Amino acid sequence: MNAFLNSFLDFLLPRFCFECSDKLLPGEYLFCAECLPEIPRVPPDRLAIEFERKFLGEEIISGFTSLFLFEKDGSIQKVIHEMKYQNSFNIGKTLGRIAGEELFEKAAEWNADMIIPVPIHSLRRADRGYNQSLYIAKGIGEMLFLPVKSGIVKRGKYTATQTTLNLNERKENVADAFTVKKNTPVKGKRIILIDDVITTGATITECAKALLNAGAVKVFAISVALAE
Repeated sequence: MNAFLNSFLDFLLPRFCFECSDKLLPGEYLFCAECLPEIPRVPPDRLAIEFERKFLGEEIISGFTSLFLFEKDGSIQKVIHEMKYQNSFNIGKTLGRIAGEELFEKAAEWNADMIIPVPIHSLRRADRGYNQSLYIAKGIGEMLFLPVKSGIVKRGKYTATQTTLNLNERKENVADAFTVKKNTPVKGKRIILIDDVITTGATITECAKALLNAGAVKVFAISVALAE
């Protein structure tokens, strides 16, 4: 029944591949079967270099991984822009499933207890209508068989967009931006933080710092994409 319904919906409202613009077949999501394997992934050596650059020195993020390379005007940029700014929040869940499936082996090594999406400020959420990282986290949680806990971390500081800031400016911009609600179950837990794109790592590091201060024993990070 679901297969018939999906086929009928695809007939009424056809979906198209973000890479080649061909019509997607039932069972294909965001990218067609030919294009999905060709979307640039972050190679293991690049992940190791970026972990050392972004996280190792501060000893806050214990491990990190990311799936796609975020390239200017590339397909992943288009997908994420659609998700964040065109009210296409369900794209996040699909991206999360793709990331969770491909990053399963790495994430399983962390033996995490829960997944937490990086929160956005209430004013930004009111403007956008949703937090895209929550939907990504739901997709990843399905694939990793881990519970997703939203509402534990609060972003109390409204920050300017990070896109035009350098590393030091980004760190200053998000300093003390996050707090953990009292009486939430993070003490003694191993937590995976989820974000859409990691650039300098400043935001996810600051969020992890709040969780560690609240008693988490380890914090790891997953993003759909990795940017310069």
